[in-house]
Amino acid sequence: MSVFTRSRKRTILGAVALAGASALVLAGCSGGGGDTGGDSSAEPSAAAPGEELALKIGTALPQTGNLAFLGPPEEAGVGYAASQINEVSDETGLSIDVVYGDSGDTDNKAYETEIPRLLGEDVAAIIGAASSGTSLQFIDQVVGAGVIQFSPANTSDAFTSYDDNGLYFRTAPSDVLQGEVLGNLIAEDGNQTLGMIVLNDSYGTGLAGYVTEAFEAAGGEVVAAPTYNTGDTNFDAQISEVLAADPDAIALITFEEVTTILPGLLGSFPADKLYFVDGNLSDFSDDGLEPGALTGAKGTLPGLSIDSIGDFTASLDEWVAAEGLPELTEYSYAAESFDAVVLLALASLAAGSTDSAAIAENLITVSGGDGDGEKCTSYAECADIILGGGTADYDGISGPITFDEVGDPTEASIGIYQYGEDNTYSAYEG
Repeated sequence: MSVFTRSRKRTILGAVALAGASALVLAGCSGGGGDTGGDSSAEPSAAAPGEELALKIGTALPQTGNLAFLGPPEEAGVGYAASQINEVSDETGLSIDVVYGDSGDTDNKAYETEIPRLLGEDVAAIIGAASSGTSLQFIDQVVGAGVIQFSPANTSDAFTSYDDNGLYFRTAPSDVLQGEVLGNLIAEDGNQTLGMIVLNDSYGTGLAGYVTEAFEAAGGEVVAAPTYNTGDTNFDAQISEVLAADPDAIALITFEEVTTILPGLLGSFPADKLYFVDGNLSDFSDDGLEPGALTGAKGTLPGLSIDSIGDFTASLDEWVAAEGLPELTEYSYAAESFDAVVLLALASLAAGSTDSAAIAENLITVSGGDGDGEKCTSYAECADIILGGGTADYDGISGPITFDEVGDPTEASIGIYQYGEDNTYSAYEG
């Protein structure tokens, strides 16, 4: 059980809703891979003074499954961060190696073979999964092995009070915040009734609950909220139920299944009354929809506005091109993935160790969670502070981060976006 306290005041600046949260836990607190050999029971030890640190991390991000569209930006964020860390390894004494893996989803269960493979590589941390429901399938296996699990995109509130041995962290905020922003946005747009189609997992039902709470607190009524399961391919029943309730607005709390759901809604429901979430806010310009089919639809996405981190995405694009990787069409959670790698490297440097427990003990500190560090905004800058005997407080591309005692970011930005005639989204200026 956990109790959240947060300001009820919400400010929208440049298409970003800024919200702060603190949590009091009352109970339990380059693609490819590598060799699959290695002794997973071996534990890295603390480095002696002047000794080089060779940090190895793994990724369990969605190369396949219903969030596969998030895999490329997340893996690019990881790879780009690793390249920046390795560029200054001669000065810092720390180098990083990434072993890439596929989380899949709860339908194809790619994690069942990938997580043991990654643990067999003696990684100090695994970055992933993107899906909260998928992460919950292997978190016990990862933290039980004494390895850090660090997600750039998990938003379910289930992780706040999860018994994770102090080894779970995330750079994405809890759905408490996104739900509040989205529910209020729908109400502020003048809608009195709301229908939802909801993925039946910890992410979908959790986010739907917080949207409902905010919308009803604003005087609205949720009139239908049918669910579906991962792997389902027919959504006629859910669409019929929602349309029969004749809501003013419909929120689609789904993953990639939205591409199958949309054709059944468009033409029967106005696009400018549709609302998307981070699990499905995507570029639909090449999905066979008529031009303008989604004009006016809105959505929310945790993190700073993509427009406001243009320098980062431009640099990321340059790195992707230099690596010969496919051009990115999405940037969701790329910044959060980048920051996750930087934080792990800084915590390893601060600990003078590649041991998972030692890194975990320093993650809160290097994020600024102790409140006594020196602000810095790049790995190289923060590393200089640490090597000089100081305490670094990393403010990342995705925001200040600042972990609380359970590894949740204590403040976050929720971007609000709107679809245009090209069926892709940009920052909402309303």
